Amino acid sequence: MSTKKIITVGFALAGDLSTSAKLRSKTSLLDWDIVLFRPRMSEFFSEEDSSYLGKLSLGENGSFEAKESCSHWCREIRQAYDEGKTVVVFLPAVEEVYVHTGKREFSGTGRNQKTTHIVEILSNYSTLPLTLNPITAKGASMKLATRDADILRPYWAKFGEKSTYQVVLSNDVPAIVLTRTGDKAVGAIFRNKKTQGVLLLLPDIDFYPKGFLATTNNKQDWTPAAKQFGAEFVSCIVALDKALRSTAEVTPSPQWASDAAYLLEPERKLRAELLDAERAIEVAQRKRDTVSAALADAGELRGLLYENGKPLEVTIIRALQIMGFKAEPFKESDSEFDVVFESNEGRLIGEAEGKDNKAIGVDKLRQLSMNVHEDLQREEVTAPAKPVLFGNPFRLQVPTERGEPFTEKCKSAAEISNTALVATPDVFLVTQYLVRETDPEYARKVRMALLSSVGLVKFPMVPLLVEDLQTDPNSPNEACEK
Repeated sequence: MSTKKIITVGFALAGDLSTSAKLRSKTSLLDWDIVLFRPRMSEFFSEEDSSYLGKLSLGENGSFEAKESCSHWCREIRQAYDEGKTVVVFLPAVEEVYVHTGKREFSGTGRNQKTTHIVEILSNYSTLPLTLNPITAKGASMKLATRDADILRPYWAKFGEKSTYQVVLSNDVPAIVLTRTGDKAVGAIFRNKKTQGVLLLLPDIDFYPKGFLATTNNKQDWTPAAKQFGAEFVSCIVALDKALRSTAEVTPSPQWASDAAYLLEPERKLRAELLDAERAIEVAQRKRDTVSAALADAGELRGLLYENGKPLEVTIIRALQIMGFKAEPFKESDSEFDVVFESNEGRLIGEAEGKDNKAIGVDKLRQLSMNVHEDLQREEVTAPAKPVLFGNPFRLQVPTERGEPFTEKCKSAAEISNTALVATPDVFLVTQYLVRETDPEYARKVRMALLSSVGLVKFPMVPLLVEDLQTDPNSPNEACEK
């Protein structure tokens, strides 16, 4: 068995001789000795994608994930190469998609305003720290180049017939595999001059041919043929790695050789440039971390759609603050309420509950009623607060496919106790609009709906912008008044 730690990214091999990672993961490559990489954009496809100029256009979420992943792997592969790792990239067909840049252009005014999302092309080859200029061309007739032919020959003898080229590379790469006719580069090898790092580009292989997967009881598993292939492939890759390292013409620089007395003038200038570049990377990384944290914070309101317990309570409080309430949890002595919120229109007390796969029942109403009475006993409170039950029913299901949010018994009890029942996905629609548009009058109507409603709250209809009508003509406003 190999003692080498091997990771496959973008595909998997049967057996336990390697570990697999998805392209959308944030795995570090520094923990591995050998990296096998195959970039495909299909991991980022979703139902929100559309078509633009004959190419797939990813939705906003898919666009962000794809661009972030490309930057991640480009950085990781470069770092692994610089740290002396062996990185083998299998070259699939070029996949180009349009992705959102985050920029928008506006034309027109008022309800006639039109919003255009600015997009740009992103390729699966953006994952590599190289400018390869790949050109789509498919074939199977190949030969080894003179460069490092002896090193690659054992691998090629075993897997050459299973390989196909999906692209040809620019002529200035150090080719290791060529088309049999025309001598076009379809594989290349890059060696790090300071370490034993190798970046080896090889023609693609179908790692999931017919007969490698079997389905039993609706579960897919590897077949014996797949496990045999996985073991043989890993064995061959380990042998290839050993051959690459044994022929590396690099002697590790002794410590004394880095003394200033032995520096060459071009090195001095390049060291200064490298230091500037590293500082720029640090600044960019800090900015990325700041923006990433801000992005996570900006998306917190989506918790109204799927959260439960304390995270749901925190998100509800933020949503209420966006509506114009002063809102906060309350804890004093033996009293603890999920949220107490008030505005010029009135004062309310809320309880929150989420259910995985069913409607919100009557249980929480008793707790809510007790909270109202406990609150009224406080010296500074002169009138009963309006009780509000926030429910996130069927929270693990797509919001548009959920059933009635509250049971009939809960709705009947709410009528008796003057309680407002609020489905948190409805709150999400309201706050989604309010964080986008400054609309004090609409926010006031929302607050009044909470204060005046008994039973299920129907929020005022979210004003639809032209942008909404263009992107989603069936925008869900069922929770709002018509």
